[in-house]
Amino acid sequence: MSAVNRHYVLAAGGTGGHLIPAFALATELEARGHHVALITDARGAKLPGRPASLVSHVLPAGRIGKNPLHWPAGIEAILEGRRMALRLFDSFQPSAVIGFGGYPAFPALWAATSAGVPSVIHEQNAVLGRVNRFLAGRVDAIATSYREVDRLKAKHLSKVHLTGNPVRAEVLALREQPFPAFTADGLLRVLVTGGSQGASVLSEVVPDGLAMLPPALRSRLQVTQQCRAEDIEAVRDRYASHDIPAELGTYFEDMAERLADAHLFIGRAGASTIAELTAVGRPAILVPLPIATDDHQAFNTREIVAAGGARMIRQDRFTATELAKQIQAIAMNPETLASAAHGAWNCGYPNAAHDLADLVESFGGAPLMDVIRLAGATEASGQEAVA
Repeated sequence: MSAVNRHYVLAAGGTGGHLIPAFALATELEARGHHVALITDARGAKLPGRPASLVSHVLPAGRIGKNPLHWPAGIEAILEGRRMALRLFDSFQPSAVIGFGGYPAFPALWAATSAGVPSVIHEQNAVLGRVNRFLAGRVDAIATSYREVDRLKAKHLSKVHLTGNPVRAEVLALREQPFPAFTADGLLRVLVTGGSQGASVLSEVVPDGLAMLPPALRSRLQVTQQCRAEDIEAVRDRYASHDIPAELGTYFEDMAERLADAHLFIGRAGASTIAELTAVGRPAILVPLPIATDDHQAFNTREIVAAGGARMIRQDRFTATELAKQIQAIAMNPETLASAAHGAWNCGYPNAAHDLADLVESFGGAPLMDVIRLAGATEASGQEAVA
């Protein structure tokens, strides 16, 4: 436990991509004896996985879009969010405010920088997000999840700390487990997800792509696939017509266990997905969301693809034929699949939550520095230092 307990405020947009690392940091900071509060929006306050002790504060989160008619309402919401954040800071007295991106983070970080409260932003993606780009010149530190981050200005590089993207504890616990045994005649367990809302393109392409595999490989498939509710029956019929065993669902509460059993992942390339694949070490075929802001999902795939841990297929080229081709390249040979798993594992940042917490603790006086200062003060007065 830290020598000095402090208060920290985390601010994050209401999606899992922003909040999962915020929850992981909150858990780490609380384990060190600190008090943590969360600023988010109405969606974020309802997201599963929030630590029970983490109190949420819902703030207005206006945005300035392309339509000038909506600007007054957006600006007023941002100003009200800033006023509410300042009132929270007056009572909570945070040592630092940490933003994880998304529009709800902006009023909180703006309030922190204007009030002189130390501030840190964490970027989950390989492209600096819009809110984080706007705040980069104002905050004290920028934590990144990738060695190479686009849209990050050279003049801000001195603030950058590579921490990685924190993942859920139950996923991180799988890191030291061996890759599931995969033999020339054993099952090939495939996990297919499209993020929190599923992805219809996966429902349309994956069953037919798996059906095009050579019989020796197709007969060994065992598929788990997350689907949209409106797609699930059509996908079920398609797998049945191909005689491929598949478990389908709109949501799997035990996703960590399913990831642990999987030999191959097929899905989107969101920041949390990549962080979990690399934390555990699972080969992947990644289909970036084409409408992702600044094409950040495609950039998220760079490191894992370069390491041999994944293959990336643009959605406009994501056909059953291309998918079957890429699966054969990565999974026909057990040694190739195991090598890809190791490549993914090497890209992981298992100490991300710890390292991010260390960075956060360095503001407002790191615990070690508090002990040194306390010792120095008591020695100067002739008293014995007590930690």
